[in-house]
Amino acid sequence: MMNRIELQYGMVGTVYLVGAGPGAPDLLTLRGANLLRRAGAVLYDALANNALLGLTPDDAELIYVGKRAGRHALNQTEINELLRRKAHVHPIVVRLKGGDPFVFGRGGEEMEYLRRHGVPVEIVPGVSSAIAAPAAVGIPVTQREVCRSFAVVTGHTFDGDDAVNWLALAQLDTLIVLMGLAHVGKIADSLIAAGRAPETPAAAIQSATLPDQRQVAATLGTLAQAVAEAEIGAPAVLVFGEVVRMATPTPQPGAWWLPKPAAGHIHFVGAV
Repeated sequence: MMNRIELQYGMVGTVYLVGAGPGAPDLLTLRGANLLRRAGAVLYDALANNALLGLTPDDAELIYVGKRAGRHALNQTEINELLRRKAHVHPIVVRLKGGDPFVFGRGGEEMEYLRRHGVPVEIVPGVSSAIAAPAAVGIPVTQREVCRSFAVVTGHTFDGDDAVNWLALAQLDTLIVLMGLAHVGKIADSLIAAGRAPETPAAAIQSATLPDQRQVAATLGTLAQAVAEAEIGAPAVLVFGEVVRMATPTPQPGAWWLPKPAAGHIHFVGAV
């Protein structure tokens, strides 16, 4: 394993905001892997696969800064400051973030803070679960003649926020919701109230790309019930739109598929 380099006196290291991808460790980019092999310190999230830490030098500082609902190892201000401090100790500091650093990962906040304090920052994009989770079950987020656009929103948008533009969200071809499992019922009810058809295909995908991946298919009107019955847990990605019909058939236990309907009738096979 390559030895990490030492920081010369008076210099400031570089912080790399590295996207760890959607879950499977082999979906990390080559550039991200190379930086981990040279890192003096790695600040990693709850959604970053711990297997990636095995790439780091034996003497690297490995610091957990994960944030789950109601359980934060450090708050964002503390993380920002810790990154700044470590950049004055190590030439290479990796901030390992699940998915992509700039897709609801607060990477922009960390970048701004470090720049204000004279710390060089570089971004290493990652595979976002917003794209990878649907793809893992054969759902394209866009499809010619079916869906020409998509949008990604965070579930935190629906946590007591009365400013959500439900009318706009209801008109999207494909809507992808990250971190929205806790609000799946409210999301569905609000979209229907805003004019989205209750029969719209819908899916929830748990732990995408990992061995414990599970998923369930339903309609917009029945997704909340299907999620509860299948005991889908976090982290999960929600997908709403006609593209859900294209999910890949699989005979595996707990698997699913959505056969193409005949003459406007929708037939769904949920998790078993």
